[in-house]
Amino acid sequence: MPRIAIDARLTAYRTGGIAEYSRALIRELPAIDPDSHYAILRARRATEPLTNPGALNFHQVTMITPCHHRIERLALGIETTRLRLDLLHSPDFIPPMRLPGFGARRNVITVHDLNFLHYPQFQTADSLRYYAGHIRAAVRQTDHILADSQATKADICALLDVAPERITVHMLGVDPAFKPMPADLIATERRRLKLPDSYILFVGTFEPRKNLPGLLKGYVDLIARAPDVPPLLLVGRRGWLYESIFEQVKTLGLSDRVIWREDIADADRVALYNGAALLVLPSFYEGFGLPPLEAMACGAPVVVSDRSSLPEVVGDVGLYVDPDHPGSIADKLYQALSDSGWRTQAIGAGLQRAATFTWRHTAEITRQVYQQVLQMS
Repeated sequence: MPRIAIDARLTAYRTGGIAEYSRALIRELPAIDPDSHYAILRARRATEPLTNPGALNFHQVTMITPCHHRIERLALGIETTRLRLDLLHSPDFIPPMRLPGFGARRNVITVHDLNFLHYPQFQTADSLRYYAGHIRAAVRQTDHILADSQATKADICALLDVAPERITVHMLGVDPAFKPMPADLIATERRRLKLPDSYILFVGTFEPRKNLPGLLKGYVDLIARAPDVPPLLLVGRRGWLYESIFEQVKTLGLSDRVIWREDIADADRVALYNGAALLVLPSFYEGFGLPPLEAMACGAPVVVSDRSSLPEVVGDVGLYVDPDHPGSIADKLYQALSDSGWRTQAIGAGLQRAATFTWRHTAEITRQVYQQVLQMS
């Protein structure tokens, strides 16, 4: 049996994004790859189990090396050498150092986005040092690269000079839990979560690339056009360089119209999307963009940026904005709220489109890449 490891240490530090991707692969792979032996690398601080008790070919291995440490590539390479791995998959971009007899025999990495190269001004010094400082060595030394979208693949080729045949695209999936809820249950969940009767929803990390300043300015324009529009509900966690966003709410006089929620549990996102008038994501850059997909699966219309991977996810279902122009954001928000015909069509089309994105399909493509790499001489 081939010995394959998935580096899932990040799941001990985060819940969404790359951590969610890692959990989904670990959940789906046992059913489609019973003929390989999997080691799930977990952080020493981890408390949640990362393997299905029924998956006898999966086991957890605790790693001492912390995520994003300055000597991570060396330390993790030392730790994984003793496991005698045929293949190591690094879902968080950066694999161990590649030296003869060191680490795994083969390596696969997933590159989710190259935001840190497109917009270095949106990063902290630490994040630039880690990602931008290691990504070129990572793509050069790995045997194959998985990308979340065609947009990310194009970026990898253009910005890192990687041959396209070394990259496989696997679009991400949406959990079956994300689905429409009955109206009475939505009302009950709104009360439990202390949410307004209607709201414009943003879900994501509070950081510059999400373009919250542009959204806030667009929302001001929207209020001028339609004073009775729903409040703007911003749900997520604080990332880097977020402080100015909070100040802008006060400067624009939006303290009574903008609701910040950092206490919504992942399990409550289904109710959150179901209760929304629409979801808006006017990001400058997204490697994939799970919130619009989850929102569509719950029957919420979506308004997103016309940049990077978002058109691949949303297709012709949503409305697109120019993130550089708050007026564009205001125009599309107004249309999404006021055009009942468009809303009805968008909800139905969104449900159909979201159903085509499954984590099982993501895992199947991942397994095909594993097999391809294991057969390399």
